[in-house]
Amino acid sequence: MPDGWEWDRTLFQGSAAHYERGRLPYAPGLAETVARALGLDGRGRLLDVGCGPGTVLLALAQYFTEAVGLDPDEDMLAEAERQAGRRGVGNARWVPGRAEDLPAGLGTFRTVVFAQSFHWTDRDRVAATVRDMLEPGGAFVHVSDDKDEPAATTPLPWPASPYAEIGALVRDRLGPVRRAGQGRLVNGTPGREDLVLERAGFEGYEEHVVPAGQVVERTPDDLVAWTFSRSDSAPHLFGDRRAEFEEDLRALLRRISPDGRFAEHLPATRIMIWRPPRRKG
Repeated sequence: MPDGWEWDRTLFQGSAAHYERGRLPYAPGLAETVARALGLDGRGRLLDVGCGPGTVLLALAQYFTEAVGLDPDEDMLAEAERQAGRRGVGNARWVPGRAEDLPAGLGTFRTVVFAQSFHWTDRDRVAATVRDMLEPGGAFVHVSDDKDEPAATTPLPWPASPYAEIGALVRDRLGPVRRAGQGRLVNGTPGREDLVLERAGFEGYEEHVVPAGQVVERTPDDLVAWTFSRSDSAPHLFGDRRAEFEEDLRALLRRISPDGRFAEHLPATRIMIWRPPRRKG
């Protein structure tokens, strides 16, 4: 777990309704790249741990017999189920629970994926459990934005999405230390997943970066939704001052772009794959 922080069920409370509009999509080609890297052929089972509203699971479900999404936030699971119905994905099911609850009687899987969720877990414990839940030839997959991607040089047609200014407004309202549920992340979330997976006995690491860079238009509604989709600015954190905060946020956005148009470059997506050691005998 992040130093000095304990999980509680309010981590993303009230955020699910804002995900679809607020969050940028992963790079086009994410699902195809995973399928190609793992040799997926429509067989086997997928587990998405911390699946949220099902963003990655719904993209990958076509390559498996069954896809299982696990998340402790029931609103996230309800949104995932709604999205599955809207997209006609019929082989997905949704299970309430935390990564620390695994194996939770779910059985074994060809692929277990964490899409920017692993850092919220007791990583050593969860990695060891997932290792034992993978069938022979299975894979642990971690998906995230590519944080090492060089800054895009293509000019933007409208002002850049003002994330630094939004962050400053959030800190002005909620304090200088990042909020997360009922606690605070004094030292942020941990990195170096490679060391955690190595300790758990995984090997055969490979990495794939799916390029992006397309210019994406964003509106004030998109950026308000983005703000409320985050754990450090989830709606409940503002209490009875939420409406006041949103009014100030929209005023900030109007000052930066009076015509209400923003732009940004879609980030590349990094796919990190580890495999458990081959079983002897």
